[in-house]
Amino acid sequence: MSTSPTATDLSGIDSPRAVANKSRKPALAAAIRMALRIQSPAVRHNTQTFNRGRYTAIKTIPDYLELKNQARAIKDDAIARLPELIATLERSVSRNGGHFYLARDAHDASAYVTAVCKRSRVKLAVKGKSMTSEEIHLNPALEAAGIEVAETDLAEFILQYADEQPSHIIGPAIHYSRERITDLFRRVFKTGEPLDTGEELTAFARKRLREKFLSADAGITGANFVVADSGTLMLVESEANIRMTSLVPPLHIAISGIEKIVPTRESLSPFIELLAASATGQLMSSYVSIIQPPMRKAPVASDGAAPQREFHLVVVDNGRMKMREDPVLREALRCIRCSACLNSCANFQTVGGHAFGGETYSGGIGGSWEAGTKSLLNARFSELCTGCLRCVPQCPVQIDIPWLNTVLRQRINRAEASPAAQLFAPLLADVPEADAGASLQKLFFGHYDGLAEWAAKAPRLANAIANLGVNRKLMEKFVGLDHRRTLPPIASPTLVEAAAHRERQRNSRTNHGNARPGGTGSASPRAKAVLFADVFTNYGSPARGLATLRVLETLGVDVCVSEVSADGRAAYSQGLIATASKQAQHTAALLQKYLADGRDIIVVEPSVLSMFRLDYKHLLGGPEAPALLATLQDRCFDPAEYVWRLIERDRLNAAEIFPAVDYPRGARLFYHSHCQQKSIGADAPTLALLQATGFDVVSSRVECCGMAGSFGYKKDFYDLSMAVGRDLFNQVLEAESHGPRTLVASGTSCQEQLHSGLQKPVFHPMEVLAESTPRSRKFRPNLA
Repeated sequence: MSTSPTATDLSGIDSPRAVANKSRKPALAAAIRMALRIQSPAVRHNTQTFNRGRYTAIKTIPDYLELKNQARAIKDDAIARLPELIATLERSVSRNGGHFYLARDAHDASAYVTAVCKRSRVKLAVKGKSMTSEEIHLNPALEAAGIEVAETDLAEFILQYADEQPSHIIGPAIHYSRERITDLFRRVFKTGEPLDTGEELTAFARKRLREKFLSADAGITGANFVVADSGTLMLVESEANIRMTSLVPPLHIAISGIEKIVPTRESLSPFIELLAASATGQLMSSYVSIIQPPMRKAPVASDGAAPQREFHLVVVDNGRMKMREDPVLREALRCIRCSACLNSCANFQTVGGHAFGGETYSGGIGGSWEAGTKSLLNARFSELCTGCLRCVPQCPVQIDIPWLNTVLRQRINRAEASPAAQLFAPLLADVPEADAGASLQKLFFGHYDGLAEWAAKAPRLANAIANLGVNRKLMEKFVGLDHRRTLPPIASPTLVEAAAHRERQRNSRTNHGNARPGGTGSASPRAKAVLFADVFTNYGSPARGLATLRVLETLGVDVCVSEVSADGRAAYSQGLIATASKQAQHTAALLQKYLADGRDIIVVEPSVLSMFRLDYKHLLGGPEAPALLATLQDRCFDPAEYVWRLIERDRLNAAEIFPAVDYPRGARLFYHSHCQQKSIGADAPTLALLQATGFDVVSSRVECCGMAGSFGYKKDFYDLSMAVGRDLFNQVLEAESHGPRTLVASGTSCQEQLHSGLQKPVFHPMEVLAESTPRSRKFRPNLA
């Protein structure tokens, strides 16, 4: 029975990941609905358990960042020297008495393994968990040759009898609850044995697998790492089944992708510490085997004899060398299959790899592997990567997974160039030719700045038209804007307009002898800053920006407001990289003027701030880019982060300046930090600031609210967005079971999601602080 995809099960109703992999886009939405209906509770519980364990484990590693740097350097060196290391490895395996085979592709690899087994008259092969064997469709090839394959990993054992594909790199059956496993075993094995506990289920499987181990003719394993200069294999597991598979049968076949090769045994050191902690939250896996096969004699033999061991190492290319030459996908070759990116991803936590996955590989990193080893369109599920950046600091080899998925989107946009979109693109004058073939949906969501600019010319009319029932139906049909999601109105006035009006009022007061203390025009400002008018704040939430002005001026900061500028975030999220790069160049030039004037950059929207600090390295070029990027990283701030920095630097009493007791809504808050805000480390200062001013704050524990900008507006993803949000909604309700709390969130999309799920007003931290300062209320403009 096969666990690998076949021509039949690719269209099977019980193979949701395969359904999502079809060429038609609606299949991905169908797979999401299937996973939400059947698998979501088990996936959510198991991935979040792994994730919490990882957070705990890495805190105990004193040199964690240094280990990550070492691991990345070792992988980069190995990738650069890969042809040389392959040749060295071949010599090492041959010197040890084993057989080495470099497989060109998946068929070549499975054909070689099948031929070895047939030549050795193998009737039964026991197999350890191996994603590479899934990739090369090994089980169907062996079974077609009349060879029985017994999966010995407990999760793979379950899936083999369920006839399903793995849904997770580390926990293949993570989507199965204990109750579902019990039902499966009773149905398949026709047994009356008690199978109501995890211990009983494990004992039941162990009894059957023990017989397989003792009678197997061959053992097939993967390899976590392969050492070039000695032919050593590193095998990491939690059940000891891989150890038995590699040592008990007389024939051992190990299958590994060429990216698993490292130069020396010393190279294994950082990975031994990082792999288990990143994967399951263990400081060390239960079983770590470092072997140099073949051993002289088999330790166990069913007939009492000790036959000569035979060992074959099959290293698989299957597109990896092309990935190595690809300037973007090359980075994916660092992957050590730890699953940290899967477990930290809110979308994966909710639907698992049967929706967020391809034929073999799943999660954020899976798109690159499917594109590299299969085809570009196999990576369609990478649309579920929202670019939240939560996986980036979690990756032990520091892969920029969101960037890889952004590039995959760009390539898929080009591969599926839409004639209708090409007709529509000329209406958007700033669409570069490289992005013109994107779908209408991508062009629509990627050009929020242009649409908002036009709507702001007549905001009342635009808002009325946008919310007409017939228009909502048309937008859902043609651009995929879900009718269930409330559209935020275009603001009137915008932030830039309101700030200009506010300044005119102040100048008028000043001219009449009512000079104001501190702030713009102060003789000795505490600092100089510019509030960047990002498109989301300017057109959608100007109140957040105005509150930021009031708070900064209360601290005596000389602050002004920039002109509005599209930073590239919206286009970037849709894979419109050429558009995003063009916008980034314009915004960078704008920011440079303020930086040259000695002003720090304050950015209200966290997703825009993360663009400046992290993503602009992909969009800005030229000789001046490195220095500008370094400056943006040093002098761009979240408002609360900046305020807390000034308070700490000047030893100010936050509770006196922004007394929580003066906040009209009370001092009890529930605060949710934006996912990208967490990834750039701006969440902790915000929480510290709110607490220092005297607020009683309950902070959310979720990775992401599920809105993720345009993601939550899309018809195909609305159900998933709301399912992700349920964790956050439930945490709010739990906190409010002890009394009401004011909802506070830093991101625009977070505010929209919380309001949508709970039907309560949601405020930005700067709005809370501004309302806590009576003096600042004097200068509030009329926003009616």
